[in-house]
Amino acid sequence: MPVRSFLMKRHNLTIQLCTTDDVELLAVLNKQLIEDEKHDNTMDIEQLKARMKHFIETDYRAYKFVVSDEVRGYALVNHSRSPLYLRHFFICRKDRRNGYGKLAFVKLTECLNTKEMDLEVMHWNEAAHHFWKSLGFKERSVYMRLESLDK
Repeated sequence: MPVRSFLMKRHNLTIQLCTTDDVELLAVLNKQLIEDEKHDNTMDIEQLKARMKHFIETDYRAYKFVVSDEVRGYALVNHSRSPLYLRHFFICRKDRRNGYGKLAFVKLTECLNTKEMDLEVMHWNEAAHHFWKSLGFKERSVYMRLESLDK
């Protein structure tokens, strides 16, 4: 596909609000996010579906990033916090490194009508640190966990 044609398709990215009908898709994408960021969450798809359903029935809204009827990723945003809290942000593996992440984030902030947002990045996820810093995010705190008193 010629570069110009690709860029035109990418600019057609839309943000779509998810419903409980999207829970299975969101769970599958969330599982990939967990794997990719090497998170210690061991939930299976059924557990992730139940958790995602709970999220979107309470303080969270999930948003799909769609181009030409194909889902390119999603975000999960907590709307009860100020500033808004971005809990999940995921671009499908095959779509990475093509500008979809930055475009989806910009369009998401426009859709949410916000210029401020909080998020957490796993300490070892250097690619995510670089990505979020490239969008203007600054570090504000260090979130720590004690795994065992025996260490």
